[in-house]
Amino acid sequence: MTTLTDFHSPRALAEARASYFYFYMALACMAVAFIGFAPTYWLPMASRSFSASPVVHFHGTVFFVWTLYFAFQSWLAASGRIARHRAIGMIGISLATAMTIFGFLVAVEAMKRSAALGQTDAGVAFAIVPLSGIVFFAVTVALAIAAIRRPETHKRLMLLACISLLDAAVARWFLTFLAPPGPAGPPPVPVTIPPAFVAYLLLVVAMVFDWRTRGRPHPVYLYGGAALIAVKLLNWPISVTPLWHSFAGGILALAQ
Repeated sequence: MTTLTDFHSPRALAEARASYFYFYMALACMAVAFIGFAPTYWLPMASRSFSASPVVHFHGTVFFVWTLYFAFQSWLAASGRIARHRAIGMIGISLATAMTIFGFLVAVEAMKRSAALGQTDAGVAFAIVPLSGIVFFAVTVALAIAAIRRPETHKRLMLLACISLLDAAVARWFLTFLAPPGPAGPPPVPVTIPPAFVAYLLLVVAMVFDWRTRGRPHPVYLYGGAALIAVKLLNWPISVTPLWHSFAGGILALAQ
């Protein structure tokens, strides 16, 4: 017996929209990353007015390639090419590993630049922002890999990991257009919180989509989102503690 499917039925259309939702979210993440870094990296690079160490350039390249890869993988999954999606999964693991390494190295490089400007304490305090961010990303991607056989959990963890990186991109616009003029050096840790919450609006979009299609947000968004917000808010009080300055200062001392 042959079963005919009406691809124009409301249910079929809803399923099609749901399958491509994560692809559209990946495109949004890619756009935020590119536009966010345009005034401080891409445009200066195009005009050959940007100068930085090779570590910074590797960092920027690997992180942006991740957004391209994430969008491509989301498209493969949405279009039903699951075998291909899984076949190139090792590329994602390699990229995430490289991002973790270069994220750490760039944080150390930033501390060294701050120390050269005579702002060692400020640089050590600010280091908690990139270091905690890259740790959250690495842990979330690791959980996503562990959940590879649970697609609903896996894709949400991957989206959460990508969104967690976008606060830096949004912060570039805050610093470029809203920050008052002042001496060179790392910004205070509290000023990183508003840009992060702007970036996290994408997480709200994902939760609303879940609410409309599932009746409730997935636990990944509830617990993972709460963890992401907690990490961001705790950056400020932890950054001024002697324990953090001893830890990050020790990393800086080893790097010099």
